[in-house]
Amino acid sequence: MAYPGFYIVFEGGDGVGKSTQIDLLAEHLRSAGGGSHTVVTTREPGGTDLGRELREAVMHGDHVDPRAEALLYAADRAHHVGTLVRPALERGDVVVQDRYVDSSIVYQGGARGLGDEVERISRWATEGLLPDLTIVLDTAPIAGRMDRDLDRLERETAEHSVQIRQAYLDLAARAPERYAVINAARTVEDVAADVRVATTAALGMRS
Repeated sequence: MAYPGFYIVFEGGDGVGKSTQIDLLAEHLRSAGGGSHTVVTTREPGGTDLGRELREAVMHGDHVDPRAEALLYAADRAHHVGTLVRPALERGDVVVQDRYVDSSIVYQGGARGLGDEVERISRWATEGLLPDLTIVLDTAPIAGRMDRDLDRLERETAEHSVQIRQAYLDLAARAPERYAVINAARTVEDVAADVRVATTAALGMRS
């Protein structure tokens, strides 16, 4: 479905700096130099009131069966897209989001072994909405990460960090016209500069 807005999603393993880069990109896009866009920043899960409840239950609660977890993420995604993302895009806003369908493909489908069904369910939940640009912040797994105070989900996925990194790179290789893989193992400023270049190029292709 065509819409006048622009949809940007940040992906990558835990701890690669997505939140920082989202804030910096949103600030740039709102500025005169970045196009004076109206920017909506959001995340999955947690971009809506329902999403915040699901985020608390999945990330900080007790063990959740992997299939139930995948369905909870899909339910949140359907609500998030239907009530926040798609309306913003239809208004002509730029949506900059932390995580989307690729996270479910990588984490639930891959690391948790649920396979291709996770992607199919997520595509159905979103009515096939794809980002105009997905920025993968790529870096080698962070040494000593398991020593940190992690929540349940972070601790489980840290054990599969090498597999998760490769899965993101494989997704980007599958559709390079929609992805920008950026080396996140550098200064915040250098990463932000490359993010701006990739975003400007993608926006230019839509104009």
